[in-house]
Amino acid sequence: MPNYEISDAQWLVMEVIWSQGEATASDVIDALLPETGWSHQTVRTLLARLVQKGALQTQPVRNYYVYLPLISREEAVRDEGESFLQRLFQGNADALLVHFVREGKVNQSTIDRLQQLIDEEQSTTKHKNKTTKQRRKKHDK
Repeated sequence: MPNYEISDAQWLVMEVIWSQGEATASDVIDALLPETGWSHQTVRTLLARLVQKGALQTQPVRNYYVYLPLISREEAVRDEGESFLQRLFQGNADALLVHFVREGKVNQSTIDRLQQLIDEEQSTTKHKNKTTKQRRKKHDK
């Protein structure tokens, strides 16, 4: 998956389009103006950059364009997460988790969920290893 490098401002635009499924420039302006105070030109520039990056596509309708997402929010979050992990922790997820736990950014409920995921992963890995060993034994006979 390509790295779209969506800026914070572009992310706000994408959130509007993801929430609506598709949007005109006027829709995005109306949604963001109260929160950001951005001019029409600013929003149109952000939309154009997102089209250039391949995150949005345009569909002409009469005398205006409708903007449609080419990536899902989930794909963008995954991309941003990978980028963040690479930039700040050289791709080391262990270091990331340790950092957030030590800084108190993870509450007990989240720690419990992480432990459950770890237990499930270990169980799945043990099952896979056992199955692989059984196949090898059958193959060796």
